[in-house]
Amino acid sequence: MILKPIKQSFTVQYDYQLHFTRDLFGLDNHLFVDIIKNYKDYEPVKLLFVVDKGVAGSHPQLLEKISNYCASNSGNIKHTESLVIDGGEQAKNRAEYIDLVLKAINNNAICRHSFVVALGGGAIIDMVGYAAAIAHRGVKLIRIPTTVLSQNDSAVGVKNSVNIFNKKNFLGTFAPPYAIINDSDFLATLEQRDWISGIAEAIKVALIKDRSFFEYISENADALRKRELDPMQYVIYKCAEMHMHHISQGGDPFESGSSRPLDFGHWAAHKLEYMTNYELRHGEAVAKGIALDVTYAQLMGLITDAELSVILETMTSIGFNLTLPLQTQSRVQELLKGIEEFREHLGGQLTITLISGIGKKHDVHEIDMKIMERAIERLNHQFTFK
Repeated sequence: MILKPIKQSFTVQYDYQLHFTRDLFGLDNHLFVDIIKNYKDYEPVKLLFVVDKGVAGSHPQLLEKISNYCASNSGNIKHTESLVIDGGEQAKNRAEYIDLVLKAINNNAICRHSFVVALGGGAIIDMVGYAAAIAHRGVKLIRIPTTVLSQNDSAVGVKNSVNIFNKKNFLGTFAPPYAIINDSDFLATLEQRDWISGIAEAIKVALIKDRSFFEYISENADALRKRELDPMQYVIYKCAEMHMHHISQGGDPFESGSSRPLDFGHWAAHKLEYMTNYELRHGEAVAKGIALDVTYAQLMGLITDAELSVILETMTSIGFNLTLPLQTQSRVQELLKGIEEFREHLGGQLTITLISGIGKKHDVHEIDMKIMERAIERLNHQFTFK
């Protein structure tokens, strides 16, 4: 008897929203409880909060406000625990943090009809999202990002991850959140480094997709550096909107192909983070990676010297240090190994996104290492000997 293959296909619909507010856990703010009620309005829904320790320290009343808010809305919310965990990249580097979240999910009987609420910077959002995605094959997640970078980029996507084997995001899942809530009040206490670093992701998406958005960033570089909220709010909104549109309309939301334009500048960024033992913020590393790749693009004749100058001047005016921490040739070669590691991360064919003009994405499938070395030398010479 010959048995024919059984073939089936199906499509899964994903829907999630990004909300904007201030004072999210103020008793007169109904946004959070309304999000829960839209899911279930006939009995309380169990919530496990996982809070970035740095955010809790900068907002001393936060945990009490969360508790009071949940108590005030006890008909819809059952607050089980607020687990406070160290933030920063170490949250993604150490397995014990995943274990802490998984144990809290288990101990509080968080099921597939409950919610994990991740509140903090991008690293906490990534790690908690990963833990939530593997518990019970996926429990529901609400993200409350608290940095510029997480509000405009990392928290608005569908990816969750942790680091292992000295490789960034080696373990991860594609699991869209139930909702994301951007509370601008959290931005007020950011260190200047964190305020600035998130703008790198906006520059990234503008350079590959939208010239007018890049021009807005360039024209408002000084205002952004001086922490003016209105231009920053626009930058966050526009960047998040373009990121989410790419995911939903780009044709490859779970990155099964090799082209990942939203990783522009990231092959070097990921390697630089590792090489500096994660002393570089992700956004700082992305800015350096973008600066390197646009310098390479100019040497390859893809963009003009004038275009390169306005890009680099915009980033330095915002406050980015674009010098690469490569004091020896061996360090240069170590960075260049990041290209092969990026190909491995992508799977299959190497695809590096460059630009052929401001707002114009240009994919290449090989890198001329000698010219990339020249780009490194030129970039470092330009910003070391000014």
